[in-house]
Amino acid sequence: MTDATLGLISLGLIFVGLLTGYPMAFTFIFISLLFGYLGMGHRVVSLMQYQFFALMRDTTLAAIPLFLFMGFVLEQSGLMERMFKALRLLLGRMRGSLYLIVLLVATVFAAATGIVGASVTVLGVMAAPIMMSSGYDTRMSAGAIAAGGTLGILIPPSILLIVMGPVVGVPVSDLFTAAIIPGVILSTVYIIYTLARSYMNPELGPPLSLEEIAETTAGEKVRELLLGIVPVTIVIACTLGVIIAGIATPTDAAACGGLASLVLAIAYRRLSWAAFKRCVYSTLVMSAMIMFLLGSANFFGAVFSRLGSANLLTDYLLSLPFSPTVMLLIILAIVFVLGSPLEWIPIVLIIVPIFLPTMVEMGYDPLWFSILIAVTLQTSWLTPPMALSAYFLKGVVPRWKMGDIYLGMTQFVALQLIVVLLLVLFPQIVLWLPNALK
Repeated sequence: MTDATLGLISLGLIFVGLLTGYPMAFTFIFISLLFGYLGMGHRVVSLMQYQFFALMRDTTLAAIPLFLFMGFVLEQSGLMERMFKALRLLLGRMRGSLYLIVLLVATVFAAATGIVGASVTVLGVMAAPIMMSSGYDTRMSAGAIAAGGTLGILIPPSILLIVMGPVVGVPVSDLFTAAIIPGVILSTVYIIYTLARSYMNPELGPPLSLEEIAETTAGEKVRELLLGIVPVTIVIACTLGVIIAGIATPTDAAACGGLASLVLAIAYRRLSWAAFKRCVYSTLVMSAMIMFLLGSANFFGAVFSRLGSANLLTDYLLSLPFSPTVMLLIILAIVFVLGSPLEWIPIVLIIVPIFLPTMVEMGYDPLWFSILIAVTLQTSWLTPPMALSAYFLKGVVPRWKMGDIYLGMTQFVALQLIVVLLLVLFPQIVLWLPNALK
């Protein structure tokens, strides 16, 4: 049996191990050590040590705990609730206004936090009771909250993009810049869809009654809006703004954003000492989990490559009688299917490096291909059986049936796939802004 064949067998066993529910990091390490030892002997231990230490020395990944801390602090600060309240006062008399407000708040906070679970949970707590009492359609309400919350996967500062940067060899700052327009397009498509359906069928999203909207003056509405939006705008300017302007690296910008969110939370008097400790602890736990997964998956990728399996797969894919466009659609379909039972981390760290050389050989831009993968992977949060957004939402809105939540999210998965097709047909949607800022 050749070394390349050993690598392919190990890849198959990785997927079997992941589907069993065994911890991903230990699955990667055990299979990598076993098949690495069969193919290269004791050198596999030195390779593991090198891969882990090389990853931990990558300063770009220091942005992960900093952005996580920023997101947890903003979640505790109550700024999302304040923005939701202000927009409800201003837009409540529109049909489908709550869909619009949920998606606007979700988009802004995706640009400020990049944490999906927290956004879905907070949006569910804030919006679901009002939507139910106002007679909004359960399925579309669940879909709007879940889909809006997943925008953090794509819109910078996305943890997925930070992890993907070193894997595909593209600067994280370029990935952030390239993801802005697709993220805004996706949010806009959600908004147009929900408002159009509400206007065609008012029962799906009736306007709020005057009793539901507290009578306030125009000045009070503007004040609430400013107090809700300006602080978040400051955080976004301290992170995404300085990256796009070329003032700071993603890691430096993450530190600025973390400090800005901490100062704002203290200024709003919403961050107690107990809440601060919860933010630090959550950041520590999440960062340790992500870094351990990155190290173990990076080790497997190195073993897979050293065994020659990556080159074998690339040569095989290039030999298939398909045009580059068809091959691209096949790869995106594979990523879409795998995103249902698997989380995004093994797909980014294992599947993307396998397919990336083939795409480069076919003449595709790695930056464009990376954003296509990111948008496609966003569907994994909304596609059963994993559909983590559904579980987050069900946890805070137990009255909604899981079947209704799934059916509501399916509508938005279809919209996501339409946006993926749009990006495939018009690559400049992704590439224009990074090229314009060079």
